[in-house]
Amino acid sequence: MAREDREEGGERGGRRERGERGRGRGRGGSEREERDEFVDKLVAINRVAKVVKGGKNFGFAALVVVGDQKGRVGYGKGKAREVPEAIRKASQEAKRSLVRIPLREGRTLHHDAHGRWGAGKVVLRAAAPGTGIIAGGPMRAVFETLGVQDVVAKSLGSSNPYNMVRATIDALKAQTSPRTIASKRGKKVSEILGSRTGGGEPSPADAA
Repeated sequence: MAREDREEGGERGGRRERGERGRGRGRGGSEREERDEFVDKLVAINRVAKVVKGGKNFGFAALVVVGDQKGRVGYGKGKAREVPEAIRKASQEAKRSLVRIPLREGRTLHHDAHGRWGAGKVVLRAAAPGTGIIAGGPMRAVFETLGVQDVVAKSLGSSNPYNMVRATIDALKAQTSPRTIASKRGKKVSEILGSRTGGGEPSPADAA
């Protein structure tokens, strides 16, 4: 009788262990999918120093832009004693600050926009298919992670990467889609697109 109890207990323990292993694989799979969903780009890395009694303590400050290349983008900054840890902190902060930007045909902006943050000033313009991303380093990182394929951008102010990234996202937040304008004015999307194109019939891609 005792032998049968031990065998039954062993079977239950084996099933429980296999179940726990299976749940562990599930969690790992979801984390892997989340990592694959977002694309992160390191924009800037600076070495910072804190003067203390007896010398200096060196650390690193990282600026990271994260996006899903489908209309969501965010930025974050992190500080740590090591570069990988600083980048990890910046990536986590960027994922917490994601914003959704409406895109035209999933490739470019709906209209021109101006952005400003501190001394940073940027101008963004929608572009025709095949134009590509014409922009500087920090701004290019924002567009690539956002999923923009055709855009013309120019920085008119500070070249500080922090201000440039913030000004670019400030300009992107001003983007409005025809669907949003139509709902505010109580009109149809075709009427808004028709007035924008000079009365012509909108294409199915624009209506989408």
